[in-house]
Amino acid sequence: MKVEIKHLVNAALEQLKADGELANDVTAEIVIERARDKSHGDFACNIAMRLAKPAKRKPRDIAELIIAKMPVSEMVKSVDIAGPGFINFTLADTAFFSVIKNINQKAEVFGNSSVGENKKVQVEFVSANPTGPLHVGHGRGAAYGAVVANLLKAVGYQVSKEYYVNDAGRQMDILGTSVWLRYLEHCGEKIVFPSNGYKGDYIMDIAAMIFKDHGEDFRKPFSDVIENIPADEEQDGGDKEAHVDGLISKAKSLLGHANYRTVFGVGLNSILTDIREDLAEFGVTFDEWFSERSLLENGAIEKALNKLKENNYVYEKDGALWFKSTDFGDEKDRVVVRDNGQHTYFAADIAYHLNKFDRGFDKCLDIWGADHHGYVSRVKGSIKAMGQNPDALDVLLVQFAVLYKGGQKMQMSTRSGQFVTLRELREDVGNDAARFFYVMRKCEQHLDFDLDLAKSQSNENPVYYIQYAHARICSVFRELNEKGFSYDESSAESNIHLLNSTYETALMSTLARFPEVVENAALNYEPHNIPHYLRELSNEFHTYYNAQKFIVDDEATRNARLYLIKAIRQVIHNGLALIGVSAPEAM
Repeated sequence: MKVEIKHLVNAALEQLKADGELANDVTAEIVIERARDKSHGDFACNIAMRLAKPAKRKPRDIAELIIAKMPVSEMVKSVDIAGPGFINFTLADTAFFSVIKNINQKAEVFGNSSVGENKKVQVEFVSANPTGPLHVGHGRGAAYGAVVANLLKAVGYQVSKEYYVNDAGRQMDILGTSVWLRYLEHCGEKIVFPSNGYKGDYIMDIAAMIFKDHGEDFRKPFSDVIENIPADEEQDGGDKEAHVDGLISKAKSLLGHANYRTVFGVGLNSILTDIREDLAEFGVTFDEWFSERSLLENGAIEKALNKLKENNYVYEKDGALWFKSTDFGDEKDRVVVRDNGQHTYFAADIAYHLNKFDRGFDKCLDIWGADHHGYVSRVKGSIKAMGQNPDALDVLLVQFAVLYKGGQKMQMSTRSGQFVTLRELREDVGNDAARFFYVMRKCEQHLDFDLDLAKSQSNENPVYYIQYAHARICSVFRELNEKGFSYDESSAESNIHLLNSTYETALMSTLARFPEVVENAALNYEPHNIPHYLRELSNEFHTYYNAQKFIVDDEATRNARLYLIKAIRQVIHNGLALIGVSAPEAM
């Protein structure tokens, strides 16, 4: 209805200009908002106040002119002026009836729009280092990113979903070395595992797989491995970072390039395959799995650094190459090439974002963990330094999810291997509850995930409550057939005027809001608006269900009410589909 009212206001303004009552250069954006107070009607427009200054007239005078020139619409019951010049619109019953018809005709595409104008948007999310299984923290980013992508597609954007695979760099070398050390244990070597290594059981499993396929081909005496390595932190004067770096260097030298890449590759591919399968089972898929290593191999990092050099945004200091990130609000400049000639993670990220824009995306959306807060300004700065538009990149930070069970917070540590995996969570509460609970809050808000609530079959569990509304409507149509009645849609459309109770009016008003909710959720990257809307709609339906019968003897009334609840079922289905939750027909 916002679109219809906007057209009416625009038609009035065009007529005023054509009649010479308003200058052609007097313009302002037409904004239609839902009235906060129902006594003020259904919608309000402040265009008269926006035009007052350029038109050099009082807002109320402009409002009167607009109303006088506004075309008549069967959708609008009345138009009034309030306060300093707000134009308030009260909808006719016909408007609400048309919404129900629209829902039942459009079915699964109701709520979609073309506001995105087919622009290309890339959504990069999850992108967890393939150093272990996905945990519950990754799950929130996965659900959030997938739903944002669904919403953007629903409002008319071309969406490409991408996972950035960090298959290069120090963390991956720590993983590869951790796997090799566990492999040496399988070979019978007595090792001392580094405090900074990856300790999860999955490391043992990968090591066992390598031993099964390669026997002792990669065995080296642990005494050779540990020789001249800096002490670990558990020893006096030890340094865990220097210790693990020494182990990485020794693994590479003792194994040689080919054998090290074999061990490294088995670890990477095993974990990455697990991540792919885990996400797919969670209903999260990607159009592109982009390799960080490819940026080095195809010269993309060198290309990006050359652009920064050409634009005078890098300098040499202490044998390293630095990016002038303080020019863009960062607290200090950042190294892009270390004194040993190795590129940093940041250099790869700079190249990756240049690559995104080179691929022709109109907008890039990065969804990162909240611990990347300080990273935003330097990445946007690097984009500007390379001559690209930093506003074409939006970065959303997703807070961690904290699990509660029996009222107690569950402790987690990724490096130690003590964490709840996404797969374990899904097996415990199910995909639907996990997807729903993950997007119930704004991404910047902490999420307390109550496992007991997520599994409960009660009205307090929002996903159960909404799915039950859908299943209840399905049961009504099954009961209809069992009682020997049939549903006649043509009769329903003819008798839609019979939907005049307070329950029905409220439901039709709420249904009419769905396209606006979807559009706002998409454009503002706020998927939590969808579950909140569905909870409200379901509550109104359950109230309606308890107050009035649907399968009544009067055919006209029966069909009209069934027409309404059919529309409710469709909107619940569409809303749940957007957030990746099923709409069961029976519960």
